[in-house]
Amino acid sequence: MPLWLAGKSPAPRPALDTERDCDVAVIGGGIAGVTTALLLQRSGAAVVLLERGEVAGGATGFTTAKVSALQQTKLTDVRRLHGADGAAAYAAASAGALERIAAFVGEGIDCAFERLPAFTYAAGPAQEDSVREEVEAARDAGLPVELVDAAPLPFPVGVAARLDDQAQFDPVRYTRGLAAMLEAAGGVIHEGTAIVKVHDGSPCRLTTDAGVELRARDVVVCTNYPLLDRGLFFARTEAARSYLVAARIPAPAPPGMFISAGEPTRSLRPYTDPEGGHWVLVGGEGHTTGSSDAQPERYALLEDFARAHFDVIEIPYRWSTQDASPVDKLPYAGAYTPLSRHLFVNAGGQKWGMTNGTAGALILAERLAGGEHPQAGTFDPIRLSARALPGLAKENLQVGAHFVGDRIRPADADAAKDIAPGSAAVLRSSGVARTGVFRDDDGTVHAVSIRCTHLGCLLRFNAAERSWDCPCHGSRFDVDGAVLAGPATEPLERREA
Repeated sequence: MPLWLAGKSPAPRPALDTERDCDVAVIGGGIAGVTTALLLQRSGAAVVLLERGEVAGGATGFTTAKVSALQQTKLTDVRRLHGADGAAAYAAASAGALERIAAFVGEGIDCAFERLPAFTYAAGPAQEDSVREEVEAARDAGLPVELVDAAPLPFPVGVAARLDDQAQFDPVRYTRGLAAMLEAAGGVIHEGTAIVKVHDGSPCRLTTDAGVELRARDVVVCTNYPLLDRGLFFARTEAARSYLVAARIPAPAPPGMFISAGEPTRSLRPYTDPEGGHWVLVGGEGHTTGSSDAQPERYALLEDFARAHFDVIEIPYRWSTQDASPVDKLPYAGAYTPLSRHLFVNAGGQKWGMTNGTAGALILAERLAGGEHPQAGTFDPIRLSARALPGLAKENLQVGAHFVGDRIRPADADAAKDIAPGSAAVLRSSGVARTGVFRDDDGTVHAVSIRCTHLGCLLRFNAAERSWDCPCHGSRFDVDGAVLAGPATEPLERREA
C-alpha cells in the first residue's frame, strides 16, 4: 500500500451507465488525464473523464512525486538520441510543467507542495563521469544546473548535479484537487468505468466493459501505457517496475530530492505528513515487467538501505510501481496514428510522470484548441529517430524471445496440490495451453489461463506483488485474472485446477 493512498478514500463517483455525448472524452484518471481534462474544460470544451478504478488510484498514486527538470541522467539520453535541440525542448517542457503545477497549487490545492533542490549524485567513482555529462547536457539545454562536490545525505557521495527550486508534493491530494477543479468547471468524472473499445471517427465512439457507449468529438488516451493497439506503441514502449518503501524517522530527512546516476538506483526524498510526522522515501531495484527479479527481496534491499543510513522507527509502507518508457526516451503527446484526426494520446511518462504527464496535457490542450505548443514536435508520437532504432530492435527481439521461449519452457508443477501456500506455479493443462495457479496463505487456490489477453504472450508470476505479469508489453492481472495494468483490457480466463 502506498503512503499516499493510506488515508480514507473519497466517496466513489458513479460509473457511466447511460449513453451520452460530449466534446472530449479523456481516458485515465491519473495526473496526465485529470490535467488534460481540466485544461480542456477551462478552454470551453465539455469534457467527460473515464477512469477504470478511482482518480489517482493507478500509477499516479504509486509514484515518488518528484517534480523536477533534473531527472537522473535523462537529458544525456535525450541529447544522444535527439540532439541538442531535442534535449533543450525536453528541458523546457519539464520546466514549464513544474510552473504549471505550481500555478494549480496556488489556486488552493493542499498537497504538501514544497520547493527543494534536486540532485543526481554519483554513488561511487564509476558514476562520476555520468554526473558530469548530465551537468553538461543540462546546461546546454538551458537549465542552471551546478556541479557540486557534496550532497546533504547521511552517506558520502562523489560529485553531484544540483538544480535548485524544483518541487515535491503528495500526488494523490494534488490530483484529487485537480479533479475537484474539473468538476467545479463543469466537467464530468466517471470512476469504475473501463474502456474496452474506441472507434475513431466523427463522432468517436467509446464502449465500456458494461457495454455502454459514449460519443465524443475527440478522445485523449491518458493511460500509463497507451491503451489501444493502434499506433504500435506496444512495439516501441518498455514496461518496467520499481520499488519503494516509506520509513518513519524521528527528525526531518535531508532537504532535497536525490537519485543516483547509475545502478543499483537509489532514489530518496523527504516527506512531512499532515500530523507532522517525518518520513524518508527510498526507491529503486527496478527491472522490466515480467522479469524473474520480481521477488520480495527487492523490498528487503531498500529497507536495509534505509536502516543503514537513517534512524528508522518503522517501515509500514512498501509498494511497487509500473512505468511505460518509450525506447527513444521521449514521452508521447499528440495524434495516436498518422491518420488520426480525433484520437490523441498523452502517455509514456518514463518514471517522470508528474512533469511529463503535465507537459503532455499542455501540448494537447493547445492542439485541441487550434494552437501549436512549442514542444509539440518533440513529443509527437509519430516521430522516428534513426538513433533509436537499435534500442527498438533489441526490445522487439526480447519480446519475440519471450513469445517463443515461454511456450517451450517446462511446466513448474504437475498438480495444484504440489503448490505451497503463498506460492504460484504454471501447470500444463493440455497441449501447449498453460494454467497459472496461485495458492494463497489460507490454502485457497486461484487458477487462470496465463495467455495474455493483449497479444497472447505467456504471463509470469510476480512474487513481490502476487500478480501475473506480461514480459512482452507489461499487462498485469491479479490472481483471479482481473486487469491491473494495460495495454490488456480483457480479464484472463478463469480455470479449474
